[in-house]
Amino acid sequence: MVKLENMKNISLSDSVINLDHGDPTAYEEYWRKIGDRCTVTIRGCDLMSYFSDVNNMCWFLEPELAEAIKELHDAVGNAATEDRYIVVGTGSPQLCQAAVHALSSLAGTQPVSVVAAAPYYSTYVEETTYVRSGMYKWEGDAWGFDKKGPYIELVTSPNNPDGTIRETVVNRPDDDEGKVIHDFAYYWPHYTPITRRQDHDIMLFTFSKITGHAGSRIGWALVKDKKVAKKMVEYIIVNSIGVSKESQTRTAKILKVLKETCKSETENFFEYGHEMMKNRWEKLRGVVKESDVFSLPKYPEAYCYFFGKTLGSYPAFAWLGTKEETDLVNELRRHKVMSRAGERCGSDKKHVRVSMLSREDVFNVFLERLANMKLIKSIDL
Repeated sequence: MVKLENMKNISLSDSVINLDHGDPTAYEEYWRKIGDRCTVTIRGCDLMSYFSDVNNMCWFLEPELAEAIKELHDAVGNAATEDRYIVVGTGSPQLCQAAVHALSSLAGTQPVSVVAAAPYYSTYVEETTYVRSGMYKWEGDAWGFDKKGPYIELVTSPNNPDGTIRETVVNRPDDDEGKVIHDFAYYWPHYTPITRRQDHDIMLFTFSKITGHAGSRIGWALVKDKKVAKKMVEYIIVNSIGVSKESQTRTAKILKVLKETCKSETENFFEYGHEMMKNRWEKLRGVVKESDVFSLPKYPEAYCYFFGKTLGSYPAFAWLGTKEETDLVNELRRHKVMSRAGERCGSDKKHVRVSMLSREDVFNVFLERLANMKLIKSIDL
């Protein structure tokens, strides 16, 4: 008689695994061990009003979430929060759209060009083209952008999909028409060394990629300019009339636990996440090293002020390449692995983005299939 556990393994080994999206289920085990410390009880009479803080420009931002955000950034040391407006959104995609809208509406002329250096986060294209706005226009790769007039550069660091540390690419001397939105979704110590306290005009963060709680759909922006923050708030009001209080309350609770344990020797989430990501990357690099087919980027080590030592980077996504002239996304699909095509990120068919944030059993099946692809290619050669 086949045991239920074995049946599960058989089923998984024969199924299609989706590593196209970045669903961060890898952290479930940590939060399971934390137990009820993050449990939130909400009564039927609680959180009924649209309003959270009528004295705040972002009146739908729960005060306890604002406090938790500031405390966590201060504890980690990855971003400045003083003299800034906090704008909460339903995930960072809404905040990115709000920021693009705000900067475009305040520009002198329209449409405003929007660019990002390839390979870029593929969803930027969808976010800036879906509604066909006349206020802004997607202009593609920032590396080759030379159009005159106002522009917005989206800078993701560490970059999604290739994990590199990014700065602005469009640098025009004495140019005050260019604006920058910094997306720091992955600038946390389990993914990359915290080398400095980021201090930019608009900085975006997302709850999902810090802790893995993607289902709560919470993100926040740290904004210097009051006019930009106000325009962002207006966008969110029109778009969704604020942000769920239930999600904000849960996020605040979890962020506070994160802050309380981030110096613990036994419960430090960032230590847990760092070791898990390091282990996964070492396994993946081991498979790739044995292969004459695949390639991965190399990341320099840097001193991390959070951990107090020199560390490597272990991005949330692997920018997997092939040395052969082949359509890699289709090759992986043939082996029942779904990935994000490099072409969607402004790159080529020889690269794909693969999520490193799946559950452990799914990740291990991926490694096994990748190793088998290596063997199949070797036989073909």
